Amino acid sequence: MNDSDEYESDGLETTEDHLGLLLGRALNSFDLPDATVERLESALAHSSSLRSSHHSAGLRRALHRHTFLLTDGSSLTLWELVHNAGRDRGIEHELYTGIEEARLAANRLPGAAGSRADDLPLFPEYAEGPDAMAELLAQPRKEARRAFVPDRSADHARRVLRRAENADRPGEETARRLADALAHEITQVYGRQYRIKDREVGFTLYEHAFLLMDGSEASVWEVEHTATPDGRHMCEVYDAQQTARQAMELRGRVC
Repeated sequence: MNDSDEYESDGLETTEDHLGLLLGRALNSFDLPDATVERLESALAHSSSLRSSHHSAGLRRALHRHTFLLTDGSSLTLWELVHNAGRDRGIEHELYTGIEEARLAANRLPGAAGSRADDLPLFPEYAEGPDAMAELLAQPRKEARRAFVPDRSADHARRVLRRAENADRPGEETARRLADALAHEITQVYGRQYRIKDREVGFTLYEHAFLLMDGSEASVWEVEHTATPDGRHMCEVYDAQQTARQAMELRGRVC
């Protein structure tokens, strides 16, 4: 359930390698202006970040921003739309030179009706410090109608619980209950990047909601963050949203 899974790297990727990967996997790279591609040939460094993400009823959409520093001191940004709206539901990539172009393309995807990309807020560049994080975490969440999808939901529940690294993760009782899951829905509830103690730290909170065999519903709350000593990605899972939010706030204060 992690958009960053599509961007795994051994940490040795050069800007040239990164650019080649971007252009090579984009279905519409040939549509980029020639002037843009020529400027990118002088890229010295790059920075990439997830700026918006939506997962509902089996449809995944995410916008990534890739900014390149060029030899003339200027910068150039590409917006990458990643989705699974194709015929075989495989992950597809598209590149655009502007955010509005990328959002328009996202809105045209099959199944996007009712969850328009321009209704999805972009993550801010950075919020400053743990106090800003605490304030945003305290904001109430808008409730939405469920869109449960039967897609190996019991296996999905097992994977979510298995990757949790926190000591207070849900136990055997939760695992047994979710083993009866018939369908599920994944919703991103929260996603922000922060600058804390001169570090860039990212937090994302997902609700994994399950429809069970007896007709009841159950949720677990997954926190993905980089508030670790070495900046590595870490996954934590909790039984309650409030507990997950408290854990995020604590991580932001001690990292």
